[in-house]
Amino acid sequence: MQTNLLSQQFNARSLAENATACPANATICNGTSCVLLEDNFNETLSIILSTVLTIMLALVMFSMGCNVELKKFWGHIKRPWGIFVGFLCQFGIMPLTAFLLSLVFDVLPIQAVVVLIMGCCPGGTASNVIAYWVDGDMDLSISMTTCSTLLAMGMMPLCLFLYTKMWTDSNAIVLPYDSIGISLVALIIPVSFGIYVNHKWPSKAKIILKIGSIVGAILIVLIAVVGGILYKGSWIISPKLWIIGTIFPAAGYSLGFFLARVAGLSWHRCRTVSLETGMQNTQLCSTIVQLSFTPEQLELMFTFPLIYSIFQLLFALLILGGYRVYRRHRVKTKTDVEKTEEKEDSTSTSSHAKINGGFVSNEAK
Repeated sequence: MQTNLLSQQFNARSLAENATACPANATICNGTSCVLLEDNFNETLSIILSTVLTIMLALVMFSMGCNVELKKFWGHIKRPWGIFVGFLCQFGIMPLTAFLLSLVFDVLPIQAVVVLIMGCCPGGTASNVIAYWVDGDMDLSISMTTCSTLLAMGMMPLCLFLYTKMWTDSNAIVLPYDSIGISLVALIIPVSFGIYVNHKWPSKAKIILKIGSIVGAILIVLIAVVGGILYKGSWIISPKLWIIGTIFPAAGYSLGFFLARVAGLSWHRCRTVSLETGMQNTQLCSTIVQLSFTPEQLELMFTFPLIYSIFQLLFALLILGGYRVYRRHRVKTKTDVEKTEEKEDSTSTSSHAKINGGFVSNEAK
């Protein structure tokens, strides 16, 4: 009788300790690591913000389309060397890099799978905004994003089948083709309207583009903040995933730029391919992860897409800052050289005039 009473007291104490360690509505509780069910507030907030962000994203892509010239865009489609290089980066370099990082850091199988899912995702629309700010080839950027999203319907299952066999059955991963299709439509329709506006009213298109580029920059930061709010219940994950989430986007940017340069693309197209390679569609990755895994599995890698999103944004901002500093220095240097040349020309002309009795030739005037 006394043993039963002590056992009941011990169980009650354990429950009390767990109650303080984790919220009562946690679906998983292991020490202080919890995955929470979305409450009504989070669900309502998610719906409202998703609607607002979708509308804003459509407007941003409309403004990006205002910087696309139909002839150049069609030229990339007819002679798709740049798109092909981007394809090799997107579905060649990124999945292979994800595979190698998973092996090197020896992560758990389920964690390796989420890293591979991220590597197999198509390019995100944020790359178009950053490409504009670094004076990239917008026609190539838009065409690469469109083509990678379209090709993802076939390339994602193929890449996941090839790379995940040693960790899990690829059939266990649910690919949301409807989400991919929606992303494609949300990209093509507003961009098409933007191209039309640029064709008909180029002066108005420039104004729309400037406004949209600023809104787009704000939107990228806003999406990262919103993600942090909605997924705040599961930030305790393996340090290895934090390290991979830091290295992965940096590797994508660097290898994309290197391959584009080896392929003989111009500097502004190299910048474009680099951004298209490193900036992945993290929202699509999050959707696939939530559809494919149980709450117990989600605890191990739930926020990796958000970690990748944060670091891909930070590195993109570093690239943007570095390019702006380089551009300002280059323009300043070029201006100084031109002024020096003009001064030297005027000096030589003046001395020539003195020698020739004040005569100045017409070429020197």
